[in-house]
Formats: sequence, C-alpha cells, structure tokens
Amino acid sequence: MKFGQQLRESLFPDWKFYYVDYSGLKRFLYERTDKGYTADDESEFVKLLDSELEKVNNFQQTKSSEMKRRIEYCEKQVDLITQNPAPEDAKREQLDIIEREIDAVIGEVYELAKFTRLNFTAFMKIVKKHDKNAPFVLKPMFAEQLNSRPFFKENFDELLLELSRLYNIVRNGGVDVDGSKDPQSGNGQNFVRQTTKYWVHPDNVMELKLYILKYLPVLIYRTKGTTKPPNPAITSIYFDNDKLDLYQGRLEKSEGAEAIRLRWYGDMDSTEIFIERKTHHEDWTGEKSVKERFSIKEKYVNDYLSGEYTLDSKIERLREEGKKSEQDLHDMEALSREVLESVKTKHLEPVVRSFYNRTAFQIPGDARVRISLDTELTMVREDSFDGKPRAGNNWRRTDIGVDYPFSQLPEQDVCRFPYAILEVKLQTQSGVEPPQWVLDLIDSHLVEAVPKFSKFIHGTSVLLEDRVDVLPFWFSQMDRDIRKPATKGIGISRANSPRGSFVGMDNAVRHRGGRTNSATPSQSSLQYQNDIEVIVESEPGEHSSQNEGTVTQYSHAYGGEPSEETALLGRRNYQSSSESWLQKINPFAKSGSQRERQPGRVTFTSRDDQPNKRIAVPVRVEPKVFFANERTFLSWLNFAIVLGSLALGLLNFGDSTGKIAGAAFTVIAMFVMIYALMLFQWRAERIRRRESGPYDDRVGPTILVVVLISAVVLNFYLKIVAG
Repeated sequence: MKFGQQLRESLFPDWKFYYVDYSGLKRFLYERTDKGYTADDESEFVKLLDSELEKVNNFQQTKSSEMKRRIEYCEKQVDLITQNPAPEDAKREQLDIIEREIDAVIGEVYELAKFTRLNFTAFMKIVKKHDKNAPFVLKPMFAEQLNSRPFFKENFDELLLELSRLYNIVRNGGVDVDGSKDPQSGNGQNFVRQTTKYWVHPDNVMELKLYILKYLPVLIYRTKGTTKPPNPAITSIYFDNDKLDLYQGRLEKSEGAEAIRLRWYGDMDSTEIFIERKTHHEDWTGEKSVKERFSIKEKYVNDYLSGEYTLDSKIERLREEGKKSEQDLHDMEALSREVLESVKTKHLEPVVRSFYNRTAFQIPGDARVRISLDTELTMVREDSFDGKPRAGNNWRRTDIGVDYPFSQLPEQDVCRFPYAILEVKLQTQSGVEPPQWVLDLIDSHLVEAVPKFSKFIHGTSVLLEDRVDVLPFWFSQMDRDIRKPATKGIGISRANSPRGSFVGMDNAVRHRGGRTNSATPSQSSLQYQNDIEVIVESEPGEHSSQNEGTVTQYSHAYGGEPSEETALLGRRNYQSSSESWLQKINPFAKSGSQRERQPGRVTFTSRDDQPNKRIAVPVRVEPKVFFANERTFLSWLNFAIVLGSLALGLLNFGDSTGKIAGAAFTVIAMFVMIYALMLFQWRAERIRRRESGPYDDRVGPTILVVVLISAVVLNFYLKIVAG
C-alpha cells in the first residue's frame, strides 16, 4: 500500500485538517519538476513545508496540553467524589462516569500518538521525494527545522503513568489501595509461571499499552524518599569468548549451557551492578533451568573480574546485619566463585550490550499476570575480536551511555531492533485458564509470537555474523511484515465521551463462544512457548535498594509436547557444504545437497552472502530418541543372528547344494550386520548434531530384500538341477 493511501485511511476524521497535506506537497513537487524545477520553486516548496510543520507542531502541542488538563480534571473529580459523604452506590455511579471519561482520554491519547507517527513519516517521505526529484538537497536543512519544533519527540509515557494510576484508583472505588504495596510482594517462594514472548510492530506499541492499561496498572519501582519515576532503561553486558561457545550453547539449548551478563537499571550513574548467570538444563534430567544473580558496586566490577576482589567483606557485613540467611549467603559466595571461574577458564570477555526501555504492567502484590514491554531495543558490540579495543580494559565501553539511538556509533557496531518485545508471564494453578483478555490479546493483530527469542542470541548473530555458523530460527520472520488485519473488538476504538466532546475507548472485549476440549489458538500459542518458571526464592524489586546481596533463582522447563509433524530434533540445515565421515562412507546416506533440495524444508535465503549458515529451530529432545535408535540396531542384529544360524546349519550339515546356499546366506548375514552398524552410527551422529529428519533409509532394505530373494531362488534352482 502506498503511503498516501495509508495516510488517508489511518487519519482521525475529526483532525483531518491538521495532518500534513502530503498529497498537496507531492502534487506541487511533481508539477514543478515536470516544467523544470527552479530556485523560486524551491523557495515556495520550503515555505509550504514549513507552514505544514508549524501547523502539525501547534496542533500536537495543543492536544497534548489538553490531555494533561483533562487528566488533572479527572483527578480533582475523583478527590471530590471520595470526600463526598454520599452513599456508596451514588459514588460508584459517579466513578463510572469518570471511568468513561478516562476511556475517552485513553482513546484520544492513542489517536494523538498515531497522529504524531503518521505526520513524522509523511514529512520524511516528502523530503526524500524532494531530494530524489529536485536539483536541491533539503534533508539537512529540514532536520534543523524538525529539531526546532520536535513534535515527533513527544513522550507519552508520562501521560500513560498518570492514566494508569488514575484508572487504578477509579477501578478500586476511589482509593489508591496499591500505593503502599510492595510491587513484588505477590511473588511467593514457589509457584509455576508460564512465559511467552512476542514481537510488537512500532505502529501497535501505543495501542497495546493502552489496551493492557484497561486491565493492569503500570508497575512503578520508586526509590524511597522520592516521587520521581525511575529511569525505565535496562542495560546488560553479555560475556563470551572468541569462539562464541556461550552463544552456541544457548542457541542449541545444550545441557548446562551458560549465559553470563552484567546488568544495571537506569542511567550510567547507577552504582549497583547485578552479575547474573543463566544455566540451561533439559527438563528430562529432572533439573530446572536456573537464573541466579548477586549485586556488586560498580567500582569493584573490574577488580572482581580480575580476581582481585571477593565478596567476603560484603557477606560478613550482611551476616552481621542479619538481612540474609546462612543459605542465601552461602549461595551468593558459591555463585560469585563459580562465575569468576567460568570467566577465567572459558576466557570470557564483554561481547554484546543490550539496551531497552521497559514498561511493566502488574497489580502490586498480585503476580498472577505480569506483562512487560521492551521498546527501543538496541544491541551494541563490546568485543575486541577485530582488533578494535571498544571496551579496552574496562568491563564495558565508556564512549556511550543510555543515549538511544546511539547515533555516535558506526553502523557496524550497532543493531537497532525494529520491533518491541512483549513478554507475558502467567502465574496460574494447574488446570486454571489464563484471563480471557490475555487470550484475546495473544490472538490479536497486535502481537507476533516468537518463542524463545533472546536478545543476546540476536545481537551476537547480527553483529558478529562472520563468526557464527548457526542462526536463530526467527531470522526467517525478520523479512516479512508482521502487521496483520485488525482483530475485531481488540485494541482501541472510538466512543463518545460522557461530556459529548471526547473520543473514547471501546470497553467491549471480544468473548469466545463455547469451548471444546481442544486447545484454542491462544492456548496453543502459550503451550508452544511455555516456559514454566518455578520461583525458588522470591524476586525482589529490581530497582529496590533491598536487592543488595540477593541471589535470585527461577527456573524454566521448556516444553510443549511435540507432535508427529514436529521436527525430531533441534536444528535444520539450510545449506551444508561439508559431510561427516559417516555420511561419506555410508552409501545409503543422502548428501548435503540432496537434503537442501528436499521439499518442505525450512530455508533462509535473505542472506545470500552467508551461504553456509544454518538456522536453529527450537524442538524438544528426549532420551527415548537415542534408545529408539539402539532398539532398531538390536532388531537388525537379531535378524542377522537368525540368518547366520541358518547359514551355519546348511554349511555344517547340508549337501553340496546346501553348502552353496549356506555360503550365500552367510554373506547376506555379514552384510546385514555391517549395514545395521553403519545405519546406527549415521543416525546417532545426526542425533548428536541435532539435525532434523528424515532418519529413514529406503535403499538399504530394498537391496536386502532383493538379495534375500535372489539367494532363495538360487537355492531352489540348484535343488531342481541336482534332482
């Protein structure tokens, strides 16, 4: 769809005169260029463009101020209602009116955010068309004009926080019941949590936030003694070695695979750094994948990584203060020792930095539903593999902070992810369905399911592509538009304000009809990605000062039962130029080129410059796969032994004809044993390499049947001739 048509279909009719006149500017540009574009034409075009920018900027600023005044008005009305000694029913009726007004404000905030995005895109496109068709370059000068009237930099998060708090108060009958609760107080010591991940297109981010806001408030971590909202930035430094062993292990989900990162919250002035380790365990081992962490002061990080600093003094101080149990202190000491050992023995160093701004939604004290949305996700190189000392001797590079979009960096050092990351965590009892609105959300047009997405894996595979051999499976989703047709009843729609002059949000949520025993699409989506998270120790607030010395553990059991249509094992080749020794000596094994051309195989063709890469597909691996291979091998041996016994009987006790037949059957029995051994080793090698099927061989059994028939016919013929 052309942008002009998209703009006409997406604009809010009540504001249509305040959008940039994209069609008029484009018409002016084409008419003048057809006649010969002159300096006078350029001057007139610049004036038109400047007037359009002034119009859009003034309207956006006016509406933004109006939204703030309407929110303040609602707050005052709520205070008056709660102070009014009227009956509760009358108060509830008045609060319902306020709630409808808040819905109207939410709807208009959504339209204003879309207005801002559409107009900014329109300006960028018309300037690009100008520079392409006119003999003048306008982009640098227009960038200065935009910076002088930066309507596109309007941050709606402040409005979002106010709407969240106000909506929560109204929903609770005019009382801020959650204001005094610890945001993490609802996290018990042991519970089951199901985690799913999705991509969200930038066009849908604001709509998604406002939709979730109807059901969950924004979760805010505040430092004691201040009312200022914290910086939502989260930055992590991931460690690996020059062989990318940790990347490979995490991508392949190898047993015991580690991920080590250093994380901080807020800006670069943060003094508390969290050292975290994730350890993957296959669920069939009986162990759970674990995430553990402890905190350390920023000034001690380099000394810790070099082995010159230990946590002994800190642990002793915590023991004297009695803030942690002996088991917690022992776990923290063991973790710090094991992380340092991994850094030294595996020669780990900073490799990739991830940065994003997180908006979390959760009812304080109630962890049954927790949703986080990470926007402005950016990955940055921290390594020195190419000889460039990006971090030097420090544990992180110091030439950047949290200044998204990191325009000071060369393009080869930065990867700006095009989508936001939505993570839905559900803590429910066994057999209890998630809330209906969550099921509707994950089935809607607002999200794109991406199970097992990892910021570390994606950043490494993009920024260090020349060093990786296997790519994550979601690369095939990067080349297509994830936007979908709008789902009816989901998201933001326009309704009348109770005062008749506002645009509101449709409260109606799509409800499903009668359920059957089969899983709904949303349930299937959850089951496909289900990370069952068992909290071993309650996770403290990430921004709380009480995090000092805390070791947090929570576990993931990756699952979703595989079906017969699911690939047997984890990785699919999309091109392989080399074969193992087993494939070379096995005459029945298919070559790599034959496997590539097999119909139905998942391939990734957008990166032609990397023809020897593979895409990793997350599929369940169980011990019964190996046992099944052994049982098949033993079955072949059993057949060979029976055939060999028959051959020995004919050789020892038969006549001349029987001895000839016995010799033939002996050769066949030896062939069967050799074939069974080669087939067993070939399959075992593919299983260890986590290659997908097929694992069958149609050539070997066919040859065996033909040879057996030939031996029987030969024996029959010789008997007839001898008789």
